[in-house]
Amino acid sequence: MSYIVALTGGIGSGKSTVADSFARHGVSIIDADIIARQVVEPGEPALDALAQHFGQQIIEPEGSLNRAALRECIFSEPAEKEWVNQLLHPLIHAKTKQLFAAAKTPYVLWVVPLLVENGLQSQANRVLVVDVDEHTQLTRTMQRDGITRQQAEKILSAQASRQQRLACADDIIDNNGGAETLEPHVASLHSRYLELAASVTRQDIDKNE
Repeated sequence: MSYIVALTGGIGSGKSTVADSFARHGVSIIDADIIARQVVEPGEPALDALAQHFGQQIIEPEGSLNRAALRECIFSEPAEKEWVNQLLHPLIHAKTKQLFAAAKTPYVLWVVPLLVENGLQSQANRVLVVDVDEHTQLTRTMQRDGITRQQAEKILSAQASRQQRLACADDIIDNNGGAETLEPHVASLHSRYLELAASVTRQDIDKNE
């Protein structure tokens, strides 16, 4: 299995931009959000289970999951949200492990927006946090999603705090600036992660000899 670097950060921090930069270095990217969508695609057992539990109103006419309708069903119902989590999290975890095992690069970048919230830090060899100040988060989120400041603040308040994420970080990328400051930082971290991955591989070899 490849060395695992978990990438996380709050909404509007620029996780996707950072992940794209690592991808240009040839790093395998495993995105938790993409996996979460895959396990509820049409034809997947989880989608059928959701439809049986909540009814056909959570299914779009073409057969895909109506995420807005599902959110409405679980928004004020903690028990229903927990039921969904119990259904989906094991499937997401299993798919993630498959992708980890199949990766061919020395290390993988595991993009997990809710890494801290879900207590997944221990599943990675190293945690990289993309950090921006709250004003930047709010501004980027409002511009990207076309929402009000109040709506953006509500999203931020539901996530782990900036301090909680930084407390879990092995490495930090300050993404308040532009791409010209981001790229050199990513290049430096890429070299560091290759060294760390090689070190772990050597240790594994030594143990087996």
